[in-house]
Amino acid sequence: MSTSTPQDSWQNPWHDAWLPDAAFRPLGSRRVLVALGPDAGPVADTVVAEVRRATRLFGGSFTVSTPQERADGEHDLTLELGDAPQVGPDGFVLGRRDGRAYVRAGTAAGLLHGLHALVRRGEDAWGADDDEVVDVPASSLRMLDHWDNVDVHPVMGQVERGYAGGSLWFEAGRVREDLTRVAAYARLLGSVGINAVSLNNVNVHRTEARLLTDGLPDVARLADVFRPHGVRTYLSVSFAAPMTLGGLPTSDPLDADVQRWWAEAADRVWAAVPDFGGFVVKADSEGQPGPFAYGRDHADGANLLARAVAPHGGTVFWRAFVYNHTQDWRDRSTDRARAAYDHFQPLDGRFDDNVVVQVKHGPLDFQTREAVSPVIGAMPRTRVAVELQVTQEYTGHQKHVCYLGPWWSEILRFPLTQNATRTVGQIVTGLPGPADADDPDGPEAAPRRAGGVVAVSNVGDDAFWTGHPLAQANLYAFARLAWDPESDPVALLDEWIGLTFPGADPHVAATLHRLMDGSWRTYEAYTAPLGVGFMVTPGSHYGPSVDGYEYSPWGTYHFADRDGIGVDRTRATGTGYTGQYEAPWRDVYEDVATCPDELLLFFHHVPWEHRLQSGTTVVQHVYDSRADAVDEVERMVAAWADLAGLVDDALHARVTERLAEQLRSATEWRDQVRTYVFRKSGVPDASGRRIY
Repeated sequence: MSTSTPQDSWQNPWHDAWLPDAAFRPLGSRRVLVALGPDAGPVADTVVAEVRRATRLFGGSFTVSTPQERADGEHDLTLELGDAPQVGPDGFVLGRRDGRAYVRAGTAAGLLHGLHALVRRGEDAWGADDDEVVDVPASSLRMLDHWDNVDVHPVMGQVERGYAGGSLWFEAGRVREDLTRVAAYARLLGSVGINAVSLNNVNVHRTEARLLTDGLPDVARLADVFRPHGVRTYLSVSFAAPMTLGGLPTSDPLDADVQRWWAEAADRVWAAVPDFGGFVVKADSEGQPGPFAYGRDHADGANLLARAVAPHGGTVFWRAFVYNHTQDWRDRSTDRARAAYDHFQPLDGRFDDNVVVQVKHGPLDFQTREAVSPVIGAMPRTRVAVELQVTQEYTGHQKHVCYLGPWWSEILRFPLTQNATRTVGQIVTGLPGPADADDPDGPEAAPRRAGGVVAVSNVGDDAFWTGHPLAQANLYAFARLAWDPESDPVALLDEWIGLTFPGADPHVAATLHRLMDGSWRTYEAYTAPLGVGFMVTPGSHYGPSVDGYEYSPWGTYHFADRDGIGVDRTRATGTGYTGQYEAPWRDVYEDVATCPDELLLFFHHVPWEHRLQSGTTVVQHVYDSRADAVDEVERMVAAWADLAGLVDDALHARVTERLAEQLRSATEWRDQVRTYVFRKSGVPDASGRRIY
């Protein structure tokens, strides 16, 4: 399904995403020297393979030598593996001097990343001499969690919350025989700096649990495919594995037999995969077993596994998504948003050094808009990772155009701690903020607290990888933001467009930018308003059901009545959630006069005719924003139709079909939410537009 490849290139049955052959033309037409040491390893072999492929396609040439050898002839580019202590294990140096480009790195992974950085520059990499660029990833851990099931689960299917088909690697209860496409996926990840994948669902069922035992040969096969691209493999594991797999009567983390079982399990895993990364754990959450059953806390549970994997250099990612999912909807004192902080903040400093507490970016569940989780900044003596969701569970199921880069950028740049001077990105990557000199542990302690940037993947065996071809941009943007949280998400969008549609008519790039740049805010504008969240259909989480979760046990309420709407999370009169934040946010969110409009209903229950900072009332904002957003989707449909014949026919047809569904769904959202608000409030739409 390549859209811009030379006639002699091999045609894959899947889309090339951001690595079409044409993107390599500026590199492939040059003379390249690859300078490697002896036995440089499989990632270095990948560097050579990329150069060989590009030069073969576009008429260039390449030579492989050692750094000490003097290669014959002139070269336009040198890729050199050697001493480069300033860039660490993944970084690189890139520049152009005396008419020649060069990439230097201290590791093969760094050289691979530098090669792809040069490809992203296109012809600009071959212009005038420029200053040397030292590019080091902010986060040492850039990870994707795949919620894939070995067997097709009767409720969750093949991929839980996956909207792009089945698993890339699991089929009929085991790993696929043919892993060719997995290798292509690993290449995509390596090209944008992803360096870790968890292979299976965090909701670990019995079949998935057996990956720890007789499934290890299959895990090793997958690790062999990911390794040449600088990607380490992880597994999600069940806290109850000593009972379900080991036959023990307990999973108590303080039980000696349980500790022994996990140590032996870790020995088996690392014997099969020597560079295995570690475990991901969801415990005491939504029915998954955990330490609470034994009167233990989450530090006890996490440290149990951490000590088992420590001799192998392994890491345990322990998810903080723990809350009561059997709440009484009548009880307004219980608040799901409080739960992660209440459970985890008192444990700060008790987790072993190889435990990373993995925290969802918001306190609820990947809503289209919610406040940044205070837990991320509340555990300074604990390694914390932020968890994002690339798969579009609450943002349109990869049926809607919804470019999430701007949202993630807002989250990663949000100044959460140290009097609003240290951002989420700085906290999870360990980079020092401007106020770190006041840290009682000293600024040198920051790297010890680094956790990483993690996301739930959005790929499947669909021909376009992500179901909606334009949803590829979310996977791309996540990886690039994980590498550098300060990246401009708009520039990343244009970067993705340029790579995915190289050489396209300028009208294509301009139209794609127009469609995608504001698409997250458009989606927000026709769905749940002002941060209230959870007006989705229960179970599927697709499409509107304004009261669908309102009387459920899940703790996902908006409390709309004739007088107003929203959740009172203030210290003065509500659940006290605002008190979990440091200054100034605890006071900004507490006061209805200073709370940002987009989060007003997340923090406050207000009258329908409460006036927003924007000047309009809540009820009129709902009426106007829903209607205006559908008008914008109609413009998106027309703009895309205008690209017929300018992009690949199959891709155009798929996006056309998805946009038609987006328009239908957005219209349904508009009509249901507007009508619901009118029936609750009794306040008419001042614009006179029809309400059903």
